[in-house]
Amino acid sequence: MRRVSRIAAAGAAAAALAVSATACGGTSSDAAGSKSDGKSKGVAIAYDVGGQGDQSFNDAATAGMDKAAKDLKVGKKAVEPTDGESDADKSQRLTELAKQGYNPVIGIGYAYAPAVKEVAAKFPKISFGIVDDATIKADNVSDLVFNEEQSSYLAGVAAAKATKTKSVGFIGGVNNNLIRKFEAGFVQGVKDTDKSVKVKRQMLTEKAEDGGFSSPDKGKEAASGQIEGGADVVYHAAGLSGQGVIEAAAAEKVWAIGVDSDQYKQKALDKYKKYILTSATKDVAGAVYNLTKSVQDGNAKGGVVRADLKSGGVALADSNPEFKKMKDLQAAVKKAEQDIVSGKTKVKTTL
Repeated sequence: MRRVSRIAAAGAAAAALAVSATACGGTSSDAAGSKSDGKSKGVAIAYDVGGQGDQSFNDAATAGMDKAAKDLKVGKKAVEPTDGESDADKSQRLTELAKQGYNPVIGIGYAYAPAVKEVAAKFPKISFGIVDDATIKADNVSDLVFNEEQSSYLAGVAAAKATKTKSVGFIGGVNNNLIRKFEAGFVQGVKDTDKSVKVKRQMLTEKAEDGGFSSPDKGKEAASGQIEGGADVVYHAAGLSGQGVIEAAAAEKVWAIGVDSDQYKQKALDKYKKYILTSATKDVAGAVYNLTKSVQDGNAKGGVVRADLKSGGVALADSNPEFKKMKDLQAAVKKAEQDIVSGKTKVKTTL
């Protein structure tokens, strides 16, 4: 979810990065090893709301950046957002990264769309990327998007099979089109599996600036309410706020379903992982890595780059041994995946 969007390895890598202040007041990480051939100083990413350490959307991007820097021997830089920032602030951040020689420059999250569109037009020789937005049509912009509704459908199948109370929950960070895709896929997956299962649904905020993706306390409160109301499986698409959802589930010894990254593997969530049934993942790390590699190989192209269940760009994690032991659940998830890939099941993007 967002999105709101880190793989465990990123935490260790972060310790080796030098931290400095950016022009927009955030922090950044710069690594040695930049290429000296003039092609690119390396890959730069500008984090979405929640920033580094969200154990989800942004951390997945960090992992892709780290892998690219290591494998391709290029530099890297990651820049944090600031509270209450404007599109102009985002544009300034991306402009500074482009001026510094980074290529590609990637905005992590749909909120960067206006800034990426503006800055990419000023730097036509630099490749830009934006995650979770497909509205920018430019030769030097890659729109990195995912069929999140498909992995969310599988999460719904798993929830319907795992629940004992016949009540499950969905918590979205912000009420927007992206998060409604997660919601729609999850609800459809639940209902296609067991129509008798009730789905409690809640969006934390109407706007991202109100903290829907960055407030674990909001996630915890919402999840606690759903659990008190009978839900024994709660799926979140709420970025950093999802940590509160997972905490609440663990406190009540019910299942949580993570998002974007495999949250069972996140070190910061170790004490809760016993209660993380699975996660609906999307390969943001792969998208960042592949764009960086294409720049280094000299074949970067703009346009929509879509990842889905068939390509492995979205999936349902199976890291929890207890999840893998649930044979009936596993069979249902496998069949659902086959039906989606074959086209037999069409997953909705809205309720």
